[in-house]
Amino acid sequence: MLPVFTAAEMRALDARAIREVGIPGPRLMDNAGTGAAALIAGWLAPIRGKAVVVVCGKGNNGGDGFVVARRLKARGAAVRVLLVGRRAEVRGDAAAALGRWRGRVEEVEEPSRLARALDGVDVIVDALLGTGVSGAARGPAAAAIEAINRVGAGGVKVVALDLPSGLDSDRGALLGPTVKAWRTVTFAGLKRSLLLAPAAAQAGAVEIGDIGVSPGEARRGITTWRLESADVRSAFPPRDLDAHKGRFGHLLVIAGSLGKTGAAVLAGRAALRSGVGLCTIAAPASQQPIVAAQAPEYMTEALPETAAQSLSLKAKDRLLELAHRLDAVALGPGLSLDPDAQELARVLVRDLERPMVVDADALSALAGHLDLLRRAAGPRVLTPHPGEMARMLGTTIEAVQADRIELARTFAREHRVLIALKGAHTVIAGPDGQVAINPTGNPGMAKGGSGDVLTGIVGALLARPIEPGTALRAGCYVHGLAGDVAARERGEYAMLASDLIESIPVALRALVDV
Repeated sequence: MLPVFTAAEMRALDARAIREVGIPGPRLMDNAGTGAAALIAGWLAPIRGKAVVVVCGKGNNGGDGFVVARRLKARGAAVRVLLVGRRAEVRGDAAAALGRWRGRVEEVEEPSRLARALDGVDVIVDALLGTGVSGAARGPAAAAIEAINRVGAGGVKVVALDLPSGLDSDRGALLGPTVKAWRTVTFAGLKRSLLLAPAAAQAGAVEIGDIGVSPGEARRGITTWRLESADVRSAFPPRDLDAHKGRFGHLLVIAGSLGKTGAAVLAGRAALRSGVGLCTIAAPASQQPIVAAQAPEYMTEALPETAAQSLSLKAKDRLLELAHRLDAVALGPGLSLDPDAQELARVLVRDLERPMVVDADALSALAGHLDLLRRAAGPRVLTPHPGEMARMLGTTIEAVQADRIELARTFAREHRVLIALKGAHTVIAGPDGQVAINPTGNPGMAKGGSGDVLTGIVGALLARPIEPGTALRAGCYVHGLAGDVAARERGEYAMLASDLIESIPVALRALVDV
């Protein structure tokens, strides 16, 4: 997993590098700028003769820019350095980097002058504002950002150093004027805002630039990570020659109601595509024939139902007996908001001893009853989208989205569960306080049924059995990877949740055949 830094954690790393590792501040800055220049030269090869403008601020981000300018000039680029401010105001390591720049420094504060200086260039390097930003960019900095974006909208490539100027390092919200980058070179590790919407859309493709600190040192004390394929590949080992279905678990899917049988079918089929040995779908008696007719591979169980044709609380004993014989449970897809079904969900969340993934209407049942999670008889894995999370917490979607990482971390710790807060870059948190951010997936997955597919995938992994944290991380990664396969084949507008299921085999081959 790749470390994901807050601004405070990045400052702490810089301080340790200077104090404990023995890398002076000017060397760290030189390392960062040198690495960024090498990446830029590779992206724009051949760099010789290219017209490059480096727009620098007065702080350390500007210092990185001075190094980039020097290194690109040495590679033959035609480089101009624009300083938004006065040379005399540049201090510390940035002043040392400026002192090594052998060329003209154009001090610009007038927007019209900056716009003219950007005319006709091949690439703009944004070194205006970095991780130290607090609040919206104002004055000359805001004007410079707007000028950069006007030129970038015309087709000029904009490369941001560390962060697109104007972004808060830690949050996904846009605070004010923000550079729209073609690519971003971020230093030492990812910053949170580069993985949170809508901020992430400002960064373009992101590469990590080396600052000369070892990976082990960079990872010290970090509690937020981005998943990589290597982190989940072990969940899908080669099967032994004498393998049989009993070795790969039996999943019980408790789902479906009148008009919502599709959710149960999607979860069951996704589980089977994800490698579970056996799958049984428990559904209301009147809906069981509909569920059974959709796929021959899973089994079904007809259960007592309410007048609304949803599962009745009378099904409790039969479900407890079934679950005791099986390996894991997936609860919630299409369950309905009928009061009897909601009470049944609460009882099952509390009393079932098997590992359980809880989704959809079963999450709604927990609103006002979150204490049940701490009393649950077995491991619980929750997969809410922002609306379901808001409902459980009695808050707004806007409040959930404002700080997805810390909200998920706090919830998992307080309620002793694993949770995947779904959305762009799903946030996966555990009771140990560790958070992983999933990089796979795309906007085409924003369609009914996609969450039911995730429930089935995670349920399959829990049943095999796989440790719940590993199951959730692997399930989210494969779910998103299948979505990426489906988007390539069908397009983001046309793809369906069932396309995700049919794309799971391609996703798994891509994951395990590397």
